Amino acid sequence: MFKLKGVYAPIPTPFIEDEIAYDKLAENMKFWLDSKLTGIVVLGSNGEFVVLSREEKMKLISAVCELAKGKKPVIAGTGCESTKETIELTKFAAQAGAAAALILSPNYYKRAMTDDLNKSFYLEVAEASPIPIILYNMPGNSGINLSSKLVAELSKHPNIIGLKDSGGNIVQIAEIINTSSSDFAVFAGSASFLYPSLALGATGGTLALANVLPNECAEIEELVEAGKHAEARDLQLRLLDINNAVTARWGIGGLKAALELQGLFGGEPRKPLLSLGENERTMLAEILAKAKQSA
Repeated sequence: MFKLKGVYAPIPTPFIEDEIAYDKLAENMKFWLDSKLTGIVVLGSNGEFVVLSREEKMKLISAVCELAKGKKPVIAGTGCESTKETIELTKFAAQAGAAAALILSPNYYKRAMTDDLNKSFYLEVAEASPIPIILYNMPGNSGINLSSKLVAELSKHPNIIGLKDSGGNIVQIAEIINTSSSDFAVFAGSASFLYPSLALGATGGTLALANVLPNECAEIEELVEAGKHAEARDLQLRLLDINNAVTARWGIGGLKAALELQGLFGGEPRKPLLSLGENERTMLAEILAKAKQSA
């Protein structure tokens, strides 16, 4: 059984003239595969999965799995608004070589998205999926919070192996770690709370910043495992500003600009998202340089 552990990068989707640039993807993948990252997430929030067609999603999953084959495991984001399409995309990801599926709950019909509905959704997908599934709690984008009670109940299913929590509520993360099954893995969904999550018993993280500074993010986990908590805390604090820059402050545009500052391909987000302006790029460069110097 695949074990959810370590630091994963939820990779951005590279676009040139609004089409996926697979050659640029391959170049970026070399950097991530040569880093300390444990694995790759394709079609996460940073992958702009909500603006990709079904065909684009399938082709992108296949491409990433092929590029990563034998080097690092791939987790594929397969959550869709319908249970039927979620199961279909999850089965495709399994055939393409994904080790697990990261599944965001349906969220358009928000008033209907109760714990009971989400429990039914996840259990049905878990029963049908040929690969383990990972719950994805992203209330900032979805508007839906998977409660600690719901996660604890779902953790009992043998094919639901973990949770990526991007909510940032450290109390809820602690409750989930405390009440879920002993073999259930909890991942921090942002580098901003990676260290406190690990200190509480999380097993890793899926972090936007890991695309830009993969080794530094992975080192936080290494330090915690070595019992070097003071050093892990210091590194966590040093990465706060750059993490905020590529997430809450400037989002996908900021993340792609930061990749370019690292010599990787960023490109433009797919519209309606916009690229950073020159003033923002200058500020981002200063923040990244400071983070690299201190880390």
